[in-house]
Amino acid sequence: MLVSERIGQFFVESDGGRDRLEYTEYGSGDEWVVLLHGLLMPRRMHQPLARAMAAQGLHVVTLDLLGHGRSDQPADPLVYSMTSFGEQVVALLDHLGAEQAVIGGTSLGANVSLEVAVLAPERVKGLVVEMPVLDNALVAGLLAFVPIMLAARYLPFTANTLQKASRSVPRGLVPFWAGVALDTVDHRADSVAAVLHGVIYGRLAPSSSQRRAIRAPVLLVGHPVDPIHPFVDADMLAAELPDVRFERATSILEWRTRPERLTRAAADFARECWAAPTPRRARTRKR
Repeated sequence: MLVSERIGQFFVESDGGRDRLEYTEYGSGDEWVVLLHGLLMPRRMHQPLARAMAAQGLHVVTLDLLGHGRSDQPADPLVYSMTSFGEQVVALLDHLGAEQAVIGGTSLGANVSLEVAVLAPERVKGLVVEMPVLDNALVAGLLAFVPIMLAARYLPFTANTLQKASRSVPRGLVPFWAGVALDTVDHRADSVAAVLHGVIYGRLAPSSSQRRAIRAPVLLVGHPVDPIHPFVDADMLAAELPDVRFERATSILEWRTRPERLTRAAADFARECWAAPTPRRARTRKR
């Protein structure tokens, strides 16, 4: 089924000035879903999921958070934090005129979704949380991203060369996920260093007590054998949330290469959230 797609933009104010954020809308109607990407990745990573959910009658929006994709990429680390990313999502809802939405995301996007639920719980109809990055991911995350941050800051030719090379490849000539990978390295060195500095040295996620207070229904997707997104973090989050449905993916690749099962689960969950007149209280777990 073909769905309409529209690119839009809006602006947010911060201590660093006025920044432009870009998003894509899929479908129409009042049953809003917002999808958020992983760290340094573009919103295009959620294009297949957004199209599939829109085909089910949902109004889906994918957003490039500040410093990512086609949004502005300031070089000031002070403008990047999980809290500011959450505020950007609320600003997007205000811009769209959406009173509520199902908020979902992967990795960084998962943590930002949790931030929105803490920051503005009245705006959250439900959460789709894939690969949250919590306490048990800290060491692996530092080992993975601190060298990238240091290289971007002190050897800027590394990131700038990657950006130049990525821009030389027409996206229409490569497979979808190869194009997403090229977009992921399409950052200036100073922007990469600033984003990673803000994320690494800021608050990683809402505290356990704040997570326990989230009342919105949650679809939680955990992956085995993934040190940056360890299954134990997803399991811990499932134990904290009062209203959670737990889906165990076969691997980090399932939703990328064999998306049918998890896409169906996400679309069904979002439609159930919108069909429910009040937040569900019953707790269910699928393992």
